Amino acid sequence: MQLDVSFLPAYGAAFMLMFARIGTMIMLLPGLGEMSVPARVRLTVALVLTFVLFPLHRAGYTIDMRSPGPVIIALAQELLIGMVLGLTARLTISALQVAGSVIAQQLGLGFVTAVDPTQGQQGLILGNFLTLLGITLIFATDLHHLVIAGLHDSYRLFRPGEVPIVSDVASLVTNTIAGAFRVGIQLSAPFLVFGLVFNVALGVLSRLMPQMQVYFVAVPLSIMIGFLILLIVVGAMMASFLGYVGGVLHELAPYS
Repeated sequence: MQLDVSFLPAYGAAFMLMFARIGTMIMLLPGLGEMSVPARVRLTVALVLTFVLFPLHRAGYTIDMRSPGPVIIALAQELLIGMVLGLTARLTISALQVAGSVIAQQLGLGFVTAVDPTQGQQGLILGNFLTLLGITLIFATDLHHLVIAGLHDSYRLFRPGEVPIVSDVASLVTNTIAGAFRVGIQLSAPFLVFGLVFNVALGVLSRLMPQMQVYFVAVPLSIMIGFLILLIVVGAMMASFLGYVGGVLHELAPYS
């Protein structure tokens, strides 16, 4: 009795191509693709998702194994698709960094930095706090399930062997960046109003009492009032942010 194993090379190539798309997306995803997450954990997640999705989309890969050229081209296409999907999710979470930067500047904390545990580099402490809070809420509200649905739907949006249209990819990235800045400014709107009113009041006070050291009074008062405002509005801020993230992820998973 002889076993026919001639199908194994094609199956192995299809698995590696799927792994290239999924692994690239996992590498860029917020929460899973962070520098603080061990590489073995990210690799395990990518392999498990590949094993789960492989039976569903194996038929979409028609690979000519007689020469390496088609396989290399297909690999580049899969890497590009995974990068586009992961980068979209990464740019979405950057709205919190924008909001944190604006809030820190309004409260006089623009010089207070700390190591961002998600990126392993220096960042404004308020931006780091909001980013960690946002990622935690994404997992707590099960929005990360839409990422898996987006991976599944990506094989209908970007079929294997089809190169994404450059104009569509550029439009997606541009709209995502513009949306992140827009949402970041909207989240920090209460602090922009506070900063304007507070600075105008300080200007009036300095004209009425020139001998008063306004700076030494203003900085601790601005920080104290700013933190009180943050305590009041942080719930509404995160609810608005989660609605924005849910909208973006639903666009990546339109068939789920």
